[in-house]
Amino acid sequence: MIKVLFICHGNICRSPMAEFVLKDMVEKCGLSDLFYIASAATSTEEIWGDRGNPVYPPAKKELAKHGLSCEGKYAVQLKREDYKKYDYLIGMDSANIRNMERMCGGDPDRKIHKLMAFAGRNRDVADPWYTGDFRTTFNDVVDGCSGFLECVMTERVNEL
Repeated sequence: MIKVLFICHGNICRSPMAEFVLKDMVEKCGLSDLFYIASAATSTEEIWGDRGNPVYPPAKKELAKHGLSCEGKYAVQLKREDYKKYDYLIGMDSANIRNMERMCGGDPDRKIHKLMAFAGRNRDVADPWYTGDFRTTFNDVVDGCSGFLECVMTERVNEL
């Protein structure tokens, strides 16, 4: 089982978009049984008590435009033990990466990556919280997830 955790600041826009995009991609490849895919936040801003907020409505709408549902997804926070649980912890931007490394106590096993690096781009996933441009974010997420899946299929072909 290949375990993937996508992470952004609040877990209501970019990381859930990546979670559901990659779930769709692996399903279409017939690989769903080989992957466990989830998402989390570096902050608690979208988490109240023991329950987080649902996916932000414009992000949910953008996913729906592409036939993807994120029903039942609520924000959760990254925990230190997630570093041991997951094979890949994928952040959306440089600030996420710094926070992930701090929260996980470093990255000795080199599990922490920036999503756009898998698309061959050294930049952040566009943040729609500030731009309002969910289409560009979706396109970035698709490019990053496509590159990630190709990388995993190449590196771990014997497991697939």
